[in-house]
Amino acid sequence: MANTFALILVIATFVTGIIWVIDKIKWGPARRAARKAAQDKASVELEEEVLATIHQENVLVENARSLFPVIAVVFILRSFIYEPFQIPSGSMMPTLLVGDFILVEKFSYGVKEPIWQNTLIPMGKVKRGDVAVFKYPEDIRVDFIKRVVGLPGDHIVYKDKKVYLCESEPCASYKALDMSYIGEQEFPEEANKVQVYNEMLGEVAHRILINPMRSDQPSRYYQQPGTVAYEWIVPKGHYFMMGDNRDNSKDSRYWGFVPEQNLVGKAVAIWISFEFYRDSSSILPAWIPSGVRFNRIGGIQ
Repeated sequence: MANTFALILVIATFVTGIIWVIDKIKWGPARRAARKAAQDKASVELEEEVLATIHQENVLVENARSLFPVIAVVFILRSFIYEPFQIPSGSMMPTLLVGDFILVEKFSYGVKEPIWQNTLIPMGKVKRGDVAVFKYPEDIRVDFIKRVVGLPGDHIVYKDKKVYLCESEPCASYKALDMSYIGEQEFPEEANKVQVYNEMLGEVAHRILINPMRSDQPSRYYQQPGTVAYEWIVPKGHYFMMGDNRDNSKDSRYWGFVPEQNLVGKAVAIWISFEFYRDSSSILPAWIPSGVRFNRIGGIQ
């Protein structure tokens, strides 16, 4: 299924571009020739307002001609360079918060055509620890953002709130990711205090949240044939994604792997962050920000 907005943008760019080209080659010269002929026949210098009434430009053509450069720039930026996204949930806390607006680098994993996401020019590779945006495998109309935990061929175990990883094939032994306890913290989105840990995933050090009040739910995990309930082997051309808010994230543990074709790009920066916190006395509508978190603007780790 095609990305609807991308399809609309492609059609708008194509239609306005065709009109712009035809106007440059045919309609524009015809207008100028008609006005020049009228001026040559006149005994006095005609004003611009009068000339504009001669061989008038169609309103639709005028608007399309004016919009084409703007639409073309947006199309190129959004489709091949950077695309803005808003964080709608707390599954990536504390790395990303609700109200963060991020930039996703579209060419990080290859230049793709904007509709069906087929790779046109292979470029960088997915790295363990990347924060990636991708099309949700169960409904590709929906964009998800998670951290890349498993690469093709990896063996992964999630047990007792720890990630165990084996990168060799065949798997000889699992190694738990390094975790160091930082402390407890409160978040408006969480009912209880959560524990904050620093975790090393490949060469990336990042923070994760663990809720000690919630138990693991292996019975709800995606069951891969030939493995136990909390174990997964990442197939070729696929990736295993997890949210940094480990006990409040719908990720690969529950629905499986992300095909490479579903990758949209790498989240690289927060360009603005709004706070939407409301207490019981607030009269502000839910969609109006209660503040701007300038301290969150910057790169994403």
